[in-house]
Amino acid sequence: MQCAWCSTPESQRSEPEIGFDLSKCVRCGECVHTCPSGALTFDKTPSVRRDLCDGCFACADTCRKRAIKKYGKTLNVKEIVREVSKDEVFYFHSGGGVTLSGGEPCAQTDFAAELLCELKKHGIHTSAETALCVPWENVETLLPYIDCVLADIKHMNSEQHKRWTGIDNSLVLNNIRRLDSSDFPVSLIVRIPLIPGVNDTDENLKAVAALARELTKKLQAIELLPYHRLGLNTYKMLGRPYQLESTAVSLREHIDERANFLRSCDPGVPVYLH
Repeated sequence: MQCAWCSTPESQRSEPEIGFDLSKCVRCGECVHTCPSGALTFDKTPSVRRDLCDGCFACADTCRKRAIKKYGKTLNVKEIVREVSKDEVFYFHSGGGVTLSGGEPCAQTDFAAELLCELKKHGIHTSAETALCVPWENVETLLPYIDCVLADIKHMNSEQHKRWTGIDNSLVLNNIRRLDSSDFPVSLIVRIPLIPGVNDTDENLKAVAALARELTKKLQAIELLPYHRLGLNTYKMLGRPYQLESTAVSLREHIDERANFLRSCDPGVPVYLH
């Protein structure tokens, strides 16, 4: 899934990649000479042929001004558990825990399952934020180790879902229904990134409420996420176009009004604002 409003485009690919902060670039060209695969070129500003980049990131190591950034790194389960365990006391007193997000955690099923299992051994509450756009077997593998699933619904209309994310919503909705009817003792929170002019219509919110009334076993709440543009600079650094360049940030009044409308549709669970 590649949502037009994604605020973490660096998480859409499964391997690390480089980005350019041209505001820091002094046009010295050292990165080009350092690249062993000839992936970097320089014409007023540096650019990369990602089909040639072998991911060595020698360019990022060479850049004295830190104008080249490496997005993503590879870690093993022990390294992650060691890092998050530093806050175990905080989790205990706050009632919080660890949430796997992304990207899509359910796309790294075996790794995510091993990580979640280790976190549970440490007594840490676990959640996963997922679009559920994966085979059910992927989801089912993780559920024994998850306390709460935060499931995104991008759009209830399949054609509109495909237009804005690149894929229809049939798998997503089927997985939500299967999750709700499963025997795993997990709680479910449905989250809606509310995008002006895309999925904030009466029709779409009525459809969300209708789905919520079907989910009678595990659904705890619906959470509305206001649209923002926090990932815009990352798109620029990665050299990717941002489709919603002209879409204004959500106003609090609009989100409040949409939340009240959704409540009036009687979804059967509380509606919260993030």
